Parts: sequence; structure tokens; C-alpha cells
Amino acid sequence: MGRGDLTDAEWERLRPLLPVSNGRCGRWRDHRQVIDGILHRVRTGVQWRNLPERFGPWKTVYERHRLWSADGTWERLLQQVQAAADAAGEIDWDISVDSTIVRAHQHAAGARTDPPPAPASKGGRRGGTPGRDAVAEPRRPPDGGSAGSEGLGRSRGGFTSKVHLSADGRCRPLSLVITPGQRADCTQFKPVLEKIRVPKLGPGRPRKKPDSLAADKAYSNRPCREYLRRRGIRHTIPEKTDSQAARLRKGSRGGRPPGFDEQRYKKRNTVERAINRLKQSRAVATRYDKRGYVYLGTATAAAVAIWLRT
Repeated sequence: MGRGDLTDAEWERLRPLLPVSNGRCGRWRDHRQVIDGILHRVRTGVQWRNLPERFGPWKTVYERHRLWSADGTWERLLQQVQAAADAAGEIDWDISVDSTIVRAHQHAAGARTDPPPAPASKGGRRGGTPGRDAVAEPRRPPDGGSAGSEGLGRSRGGFTSKVHLSADGRCRPLSLVITPGQRADCTQFKPVLEKIRVPKLGPGRPRKKPDSLAADKAYSNRPCREYLRRRGIRHTIPEKTDSQAARLRKGSRGGRPPGFDEQRYKKRNTVERAINRLKQSRAVATRYDKRGYVYLGTATAAAVAIWLRT
């Protein structure tokens, strides 16, 4: 076993969740070998062609990662790993929300206008894991593959992307959203929270609502607060200075100040630490993937590894 590869215990947790061959389109190459190759690339940021030979053909590893990023397999694996942790009572549902800027390498630009076709499916079902009788086509960008549609934003420093995420109280990502780097944090507040979905191992609806939420001033606006009140989520978000001054100028018509729990807000560092954990993976800290859905798969694979190892 190489440095950074899945341990036997981690593999046993992940193995029952993986898709299996349906017997009609050939067999998957050994999942463990390929996943170790994907995690090696995510951790080191090495070019796919330069993967060590012990992981097998580099194109097999790349195609598996691209395919699982396109059809949502990585996201399903993350949810299933979270479900096992939730069943064991290991998730702290006092969550925090934030975002981080990621510099895009020059190799991340120049994606083709049309996404490449997906190969035939080899997926099946095992133990309730969603099957894949037909692999979904890679997510086509709404405007045909421009930089903005691929989650790339232009700035003075070049191309950037932004990773919006929520994290539980133990510094582990619960949900991830990728946007261009100039996109405001508050615009992705609702998508990040609505992407939280932790299934039950038995019967019952998946859990989507946290016990409480903490966020910084970037989310201090009326739509965000109204959304949280509508869902009945207790929250701690500091009030902006200009908003406070405007409220005070109105006097009694300005209403009461929003509640703020200083002690609860101190726990917001958990999302900062979750970001640090994600950026220990060099392929997350610097974006090399041309396609937005592939980069989301890269970040999600890093999140799966974090959950398996904590």
C-alpha cells in the first residue's frame, strides 16, 4: 500500500457502496486500484499521464473519475458515507457555511464547446446503492462551454473558481457548489444548504435540516435570513455595519437588531478548518480540470477521503 492509499478499514467502508458490473458491458477494472489512483492525483495534482504504473493505465483512471463526476457517483458516495456516520451519531449538526477562492491553472482553460460523449455503462446495483443502467451524459454548460459556464471567473490575477461549502461541527464538508471566482457568497447560500442530503440507512426521509448555522457577514442580508426563518433554522450571522447604521437611522421603524450568539459564532472556525483540509489536496487547492463538473468531482472525492479518514 502506497502513501495516501485507502487502508483496509477505509476500503471495507467504501466497498459495499460502489457500483458493480451489470454483466452486459464488460467488467470494471479493480475499483480499489483505480480509486487509489484517483486519490493520488487529487492529493498530488500530478498530470493524469504521469500517474505511477501501479495504478494501471492512466486513461482508465481518468475515465473512471470523469464518468463518476458526470453521473453523480462521487456525490452519492459522499452521501452514503455521511449516512453511515449519521447512523453512528458522529455528525455534529451545528454547521457553518463559507467559501474559498481557488486559482485556476492555465490548463483549466480552453474546454471544448461540446462535452465528450460518455462511454457505455457497466453499472449495476448492490445493497440498495443506486444503479446505473444508463450513464448520464456529462452536464452540458448552459451557454455551450464558455469560461463562466465551467465555473471559471476572470480577474486581474487570471482565471479563478470559488468553492462554496457547508461543514459540520467536526470540520467535514457536507455539501459543495462550484461557481466562477467573482460570484458573491450570498447568491449560493440557498443552493449550498439545499444540497445537504444525508440519507437514512433504514426507512425514513434523508436529513436536510441542521440544528443551527453560523456564517460571516457575507451572508448578512434579508433574503438569507428570511430563508433560514422560513425553514426554522437557528442561525448566528453578524450584522453589517452599514445595515446597522441604516436600521438605527430609521429609529423605531428600523425594527429590532437580529439575534447574535457570540459564543456560537466562535464555532464558525470549523468551516475554515474544513477548507484547509480540502486544500491539502493539491488538485483542489489549484484547479487543473477544464470541466466544471470534473472539478466538482475532484473536490467531492477529496471530501469522501476526509470523511473516511476522520
